[in-house]
Amino acid sequence: MGCFAMTIEIFYFCEMTKNLMKDPFQKLANSYTEDNIKTLDWREHIRMRPGMYIGKLGDGSSQDDGIYVLLKEIIDNSIDEFVMGAGKTIEINLTESEVIVRDYGRGIPLGKMVDAVSKMNTGGKYDSRAFKKSVGLNGVGTKAVNALSSYFKVQSIRDNKTRVAEFSYGELTIEESEKETTLRKGTKITFVPDGEIFKNYKYRKEYVERMLNNYVYLNPGLKIIFNGEEFYSENGLKDLLKDNIDEDIVYDIIHLKAEDIEIALTHSKSSYSETYYSFVNGQNTTQGGTHLSAFKEAIVKTIRDFFNKNYDPSDIRKSIISAIAIKVIEPVFESQTKTKLGSTDMGPDLPTVRTFVNDFIKTNLDNFLHKNPEVALELEKKIKQAELERKELSGIRKLARERAKKVSLHNKKLRDCRQHYNDQKSAAKLDSTIFITEGDSASGSITKSRNVETQAVFSLRGKPLNSYGLTKKIVYENEEFNLLQAALNIEDGLEELRYNNVVIATDADVDGMHIRLLLITFFLQFFPDLIREGHLYILQTPLFRVRNKKETRYCYTEEERINAINDLGKNPEITRFKGLGEISPDEFKNFIGKDMRLEPVMIGKDTTIESLLEFYMGKNTPDRQEFIVNNLRVEI
Repeated sequence: MGCFAMTIEIFYFCEMTKNLMKDPFQKLANSYTEDNIKTLDWREHIRMRPGMYIGKLGDGSSQDDGIYVLLKEIIDNSIDEFVMGAGKTIEINLTESEVIVRDYGRGIPLGKMVDAVSKMNTGGKYDSRAFKKSVGLNGVGTKAVNALSSYFKVQSIRDNKTRVAEFSYGELTIEESEKETTLRKGTKITFVPDGEIFKNYKYRKEYVERMLNNYVYLNPGLKIIFNGEEFYSENGLKDLLKDNIDEDIVYDIIHLKAEDIEIALTHSKSSYSETYYSFVNGQNTTQGGTHLSAFKEAIVKTIRDFFNKNYDPSDIRKSIISAIAIKVIEPVFESQTKTKLGSTDMGPDLPTVRTFVNDFIKTNLDNFLHKNPEVALELEKKIKQAELERKELSGIRKLARERAKKVSLHNKKLRDCRQHYNDQKSAAKLDSTIFITEGDSASGSITKSRNVETQAVFSLRGKPLNSYGLTKKIVYENEEFNLLQAALNIEDGLEELRYNNVVIATDADVDGMHIRLLLITFFLQFFPDLIREGHLYILQTPLFRVRNKKETRYCYTEEERINAINDLGKNPEITRFKGLGEISPDEFKNFIGKDMRLEPVMIGKDTTIESLLEFYMGKNTPDRQEFIVNNLRVEI
């Protein structure tokens, strides 16, 4: 159903409902008149249904929140200019609310500049001769940014002339005529996301930097300057793997490329998971798609043929760290946010994506292994080791699955929700959340106040085990770990992860902090991609409630408590929440609803997982004590 057709049906339904409330015996046929037909202009439609254009909204705590999609939509246009050979530098300046993106491409044609940013399905990318391998093909992205911004400004410079236009919530407010200029050609976009739509939003530097790094990895030679810091790559996907690998590897990174395809891969010595980075026309396809499926299939087939042995696919791919980027003519994605490739062909009259990827890897990876027998030897050792470990675990895994069924996972430990992340992505799926709680009282409060459509609850029984230094065997032998793994559905990686947001919800006391640490250790040890891919969070709950007869304030810090006391006047009632179980379900709705505060768990780019775990969870107690003493904050 088209966007506008759907909107008309919604209005039709609402009008009928109102009429029936007035007269329940009135016939539906008589209530359907010309007055029921409504037409929304492009701005109203985007603002009414933003999820159709940018996925979920969010406040910036998640890397797929809408404010990052807005930024990406603008940068994508500048990247397309670079790909066309126009402009090698993009400058991005970002403050708390304002975003400025300046490129040095050809500039938007001045006569069509206003239309290009404010008329739906208007753009230069319909002409495949000019933009045949572009990401944005439907002329929607910049218009969505415009409509969802309280302030939007576009300036284009070309042929020694410039033109400026300004908008507010998509409405044109200022349109200047062309002027002579000595500025370098290109386009400059300034926007401020609408604070009413993106409530309490905050751009997180780590997420922006990850996005920009991906842009330069995929476009060697491109320079991006972000708030004065330069991002640049010479070796493409090889640099991507080098910068993201934080563990020892079995062999040096294999880097292969040709026209329209580039891959890089290696195997980790210690990881249990498979790690894939996939891209289409510069777009990070976090949900994969036809190209990633073909890549996995081709790796297995090529290695089996090379060694002439029918190795199990899971043994070949265990601990793999890899990346693939392809370019497709007029790609088809499965959503406006372009996270999963749906195209089956590379383009008109071209081979299928599957055939193209298979043929490239079959030829080039096979040639590489023949020319580098030392790499082939190490690779086969790794595969055989994985095979041995899998066979040793097979019996334990079978028993663990049977045990999970016997304890009725879905009734006793997990209160599930109705929507799950691993289905085709939508705004609702992106909001799917599981809260990992401690004890019956906390899980009871969250269970009673949650949104059953999108929020699930998993209840821990006591403190989990410190899993640092243990093998994957413990995941199956320990009941809590086994059931948690089953609830998340991550035994074989993140492809079937059931929730987009995995939220640790523990008390803000010493025991709660300890449980957080033990859970983070578990995920880092066995499922680090859950953290790398931005799925793990800590739930922030208020420490204090300050109220008088007229107003109630929930305070998350001591500073907020003091401000609330000053604002509410004489002798307000102050409550210190000691545990989640103390907060009534009615109050809990305020903390896990639209204003929920989540703190993402991130891995610093200068720290390896092994060194992180060794320091915080190892046997070096004196070193940790010294660290705590030196970094203790004393508030008077």
